[in-house]
Amino acid sequence: MKEDNTTAPPGLQKTNPSFHLLVPATESTPNLCKTLLSSFVLAYPPPTLVNYGKKFDGDNWDKGTHAGKIRGVYDYLSDKDKVADEDMVLVIDGYDTWFQLPPVITIKRYHQLINEANDRLRRRYSTELKKPQADGTATEMAPKYTQSVIFGADKLCWPNPHDDPACAAVPYSTLPKGVYGPQTDIDPDEFLNRPRFLNSGTVLGPVKDVRALYEAAVEKVEVENRGTIGDQFVFAEIFGEQEYQRETQRQSTQGAGGRWYEWLSNALGGSDSPLSANRTINNMTVVPARRYEFGIGLDYGSKLFQTMTHSANDVEFITYNDSTVFPGIIEKHPNLKANPFALPIDIQVAHGPFWYSSPGNHSLDPTDGILLPHSDKLDDLPERIDWYEVPLATNLYSPSVPSLIHINGDKSLLDDWWPSMWYHPYGRALVRRYIRSTQTRKAAQAAAAGGQTWWDMRGGRGGVWTDNAVWMSWGEVCKKTEDQVFQDGKGRWGREEGSRKVTNSWGKVVIADEYEDEE
Repeated sequence: MKEDNTTAPPGLQKTNPSFHLLVPATESTPNLCKTLLSSFVLAYPPPTLVNYGKKFDGDNWDKGTHAGKIRGVYDYLSDKDKVADEDMVLVIDGYDTWFQLPPVITIKRYHQLINEANDRLRRRYSTELKKPQADGTATEMAPKYTQSVIFGADKLCWPNPHDDPACAAVPYSTLPKGVYGPQTDIDPDEFLNRPRFLNSGTVLGPVKDVRALYEAAVEKVEVENRGTIGDQFVFAEIFGEQEYQRETQRQSTQGAGGRWYEWLSNALGGSDSPLSANRTINNMTVVPARRYEFGIGLDYGSKLFQTMTHSANDVEFITYNDSTVFPGIIEKHPNLKANPFALPIDIQVAHGPFWYSSPGNHSLDPTDGILLPHSDKLDDLPERIDWYEVPLATNLYSPSVPSLIHINGDKSLLDDWWPSMWYHPYGRALVRRYIRSTQTRKAAQAAAAGGQTWWDMRGGRGGVWTDNAVWMSWGEVCKKTEDQVFQDGKGRWGREEGSRKVTNSWGKVVIADEYEDEE
């Protein structure tokens, strides 16, 4: 007897947008495998490794790998056989990013943030006549600017010069002005800055819009030679130019009353325009017919992306049903103005954390590809656990529980914080459970309909795709990383209880003895 996969609606007739996860990574490391594990156990789409196995030999500090990410992602997004314009794509740094919450929360938050951002843009820049008719007239009012692409927000502007638009022309953070106390935004060491600068390590948006952005970045790298410092410089520059253009056009169309009000606000230190601040901004060279508007905005409140540069003191791992720790956190953070101890509603109503590693319905038919038998030694998991009972990295000042954590800045956190992630004690069992969950063609049919759990038509569980359409199992790409990733002392993947080889119903290997030629 077979069970239907309930994510597939009856009478499937149309294909809904897919969700793609792109991870630029040239080689396997334990840190890459931590990133992959975190995506598996939360049921993100099978990651696609961009530039995997590619050798870079440039003269730059990174041999050109960071600028190479731009070309690699752009080429992938330009392949209409792999992606559609209306699909969603998430691009993350491969060696320092960990998922914390499931994709259904990430996507819902994305839409919420986009709606909030577009409300702000409409209030600030108003509307204009668009959609000209055949006679050249325009009759429909529409927002002058809209947002569709979200990057992580950083406390530091780097490596761009501080007088360039990338640093000096970007909007102020939406967090309260005194969120860190009296030193907010004036701390000489920049630990108390509100995040307002673009960080290129995390970006989410529709394929069509992200591709256009990457196309502009490719031109900056390959035509203008602006990529010698890396992708961070390039994307921050594009964002700065977008914002500089928006503000200069707004100011140029102000009436006398508006100009006087902005002058007065600036004189009193209350202007909300970065161009009115008392600092020098290097004027950008405007190239006729060049596109400067890309619908870019930032996640100022770290709802999606917690960027860690100078932010380690903002974050605590909180187990929300343990109120005994709250007084100590308050004492450690005397400038807290919001209550960070309420678990966000979208997490409260989500499935429990262990649900996502096995979202599909299990079948009793062995031909459906459930070929990894349960092991009492390896698969022990708590029967029932909810989000209140696991530690969650929490930004105390937003406050927010971010979907993912981007550990740039202090790299010691890659080792120090990994054991604190909620899935760490159960990593091996959760990956095994993920591989063991439904892999039938009914699940693929659900993917075609945009089901919440099966968002990729290519098949495969517990592995990755490369941008050259090569499938690599977990055991292949993460060989010999068990001590650093699982940290459970249970030995090599696939050999814990002897050798075995397991394939799914597409014939792809999901468990293999990757070490059969080694001792």
